[in-house]
Amino acid sequence: MSNCSGNCSDCNKECSDRDLKVKLNPLSKVGKLYAVVSGKGGVGKSSITSLLASAMNKKGKKVAVLDADVTGPSIPKAFGIKDKAMGDGKYIYPAESKNGVKVMSVNLLLENDTDPVVWRAPVITGAVTQFWDSVVWGDVDYMFVDMPPGTGDVPLTVFQSLPVDGIIVVTSPQELVSMIVGKAVKMAEMMNISVLGIVENMSYFVCPDCKNKHFIFGESDVEKLAEDYGVQNVARLPIDSKVAKACDQGRIEDISVDELNALIEALE
Repeated sequence: MSNCSGNCSDCNKECSDRDLKVKLNPLSKVGKLYAVVSGKGGVGKSSITSLLASAMNKKGKKVAVLDADVTGPSIPKAFGIKDKAMGDGKYIYPAESKNGVKVMSVNLLLENDTDPVVWRAPVITGAVTQFWDSVVWGDVDYMFVDMPPGTGDVPLTVFQSLPVDGIIVVTSPQELVSMIVGKAVKMAEMMNISVLGIVENMSYFVCPDCKNKHFIFGESDVEKLAEDYGVQNVARLPIDSKVAKACDQGRIEDISVDELNALIEALE
């Protein structure tokens, strides 16, 4: 709104009546913007983000990852990026993986990767919007935003400030996690953002001897969950040590996960 003062305390309108979108700088252009979310931590959200970005890159697309998980950044490590992001006083320039995926993360600004980010919420959300509008992304076909878990300040800021085309929800088979996923899906619905897919990570384990599937965390109900919320694209990923090892060793681009192929096609 052109007459918006920016001071919510003086406003009696709902946020949906206000244009809160932050514009990109003139040196950047982003085609599709997807946010990867989870209701809780520990479900492999960052590894799924990295796998999706890497898969799009392998298709010849120009891909970027905005690491919005400011207090728990892991994207640079997954891609094996050791260079720091550079700046010229006006803009910030992202680092790139060996295959050309552009990455911006707070860890690329810290002197040491293990330095903690002890910031209050306004500073964290300010950093996320700065990663969007002050970074020279160049011409990007697909950008993936690795979100922190939950439905707090950063997800709200991303949904309100960035032109998100849809979200991918990452979950695991436990019933408790499914309940929490519902919260993330409903938040997206409140913000009028489409849920494009659900990825159930650690869905099962394939025994190398008998080749049978073993459901370590219990039988999956992700199809029922997707049906309840009208989500068409579902991917179920097995427990696979090679993915975890690739993330730890910075080799995520060397890994392909066939179970994600249908979702990736739906995102194109």
